[in-house]
Amino acid sequence: MAAREHIERAPSMYMQVAQRMADDIRKGRYQAGDLLPSESQMVEMYGVGKHTARSAVAELRRMGLVESQQGKGSIVLAVSGVLPATRIERSIQRTAKGSWSLPETKQTEAPAVSRIVLDGPPAVLLDQQDQDAINVDRMLYDPATGARIAHRVLIPLATAADVPTLAEQPDAEVADLYRQLADAGLSLSFTEHVTARTPYPDESAALGISDSSPLLIAYRVTADADQDRPLLCEELKAPAAACQLTFPVTPTKAAAKRTVRRRS
Repeated sequence: MAAREHIERAPSMYMQVAQRMADDIRKGRYQAGDLLPSESQMVEMYGVGKHTARSAVAELRRMGLVESQQGKGSIVLAVSGVLPATRIERSIQRTAKGSWSLPETKQTEAPAVSRIVLDGPPAVLLDQQDQDAINVDRMLYDPATGARIAHRVLIPLATAADVPTLAEQPDAEVADLYRQLADAGLSLSFTEHVTARTPYPDESAALGISDSSPLLIAYRVTADADQDRPLLCEELKAPAAACQLTFPVTPTKAAAKRTVRRRS
C-alpha cells in the first residue's frame, strides 16, 4: 500500500487577502490612522467578491491591526510593540478572611454541566486517563474588545468522592470550588501549562475566529500540595491574536541541600 502523501491546503481567499494587507500594514504602506481601502475598492484591487473582502477586514480586526468605525471605515492601528488588546488576568489571591479571590469575568450564557470521560491533555495532567469527570463549560467575553474566551472546569469523580460538595453544585464560581477543597482540609497548589495550536472547526465557530488563527490554550491544575495529587483542571481557550495572559510570578525557595557526612 502506497504511503499517504501530505497535501498542503491553500489558505482561504479571504485569508490570502487579509495576509496581503497585513503585510502591507507591517511594511508601512498603510500607516497608523490611515483608512484601509473600502470593500468596493478591495473587490477591484484583488478581484474578489464583496463577502470575501468583508471577511478579510474582519480577520484584520481579529489580528488587532485595524478597527472599524461607523461612518468612517476601517482604520489602521499602531501595532509596533503593542500587546494584544484583551488582557486575561490569571492571578489567584487569598483574602484576609482566608477565602479565594479571582479576577472578575463576564459570561455570555449560563454554564453547561455534563459528565464526560477524560482524555487528551487534561487526562494526562490529572493522571485520570479514561476516567469519568464532571465537565462545566462557560463562554466568557471581554466587553471592551468583544473577544470570546472558552473556559472549562473538569472535576474528576475521584475528587468529587473525597469532597462531595463539589458534585452538588459543580457550576459554582471557581473561587468557591477552591474554598470547598480548602475547607476539606486540603492544602492547594496551582500550576499553569500554556500552549498553542490551530483551532478545530467547532472552536473556530464558538470563538469567532478563522480556522488558521492561532488558539491560545492554558491548563490550570489545582493539586493537593501535601500529596502532590491533582484535584481539578481548568482549560481556557482564547484567540492568540487578540488575547494576552498575564501572570504574577512569586519566587519560591529552593529545596535545602542535604549535607552528606563521610565516614572516616
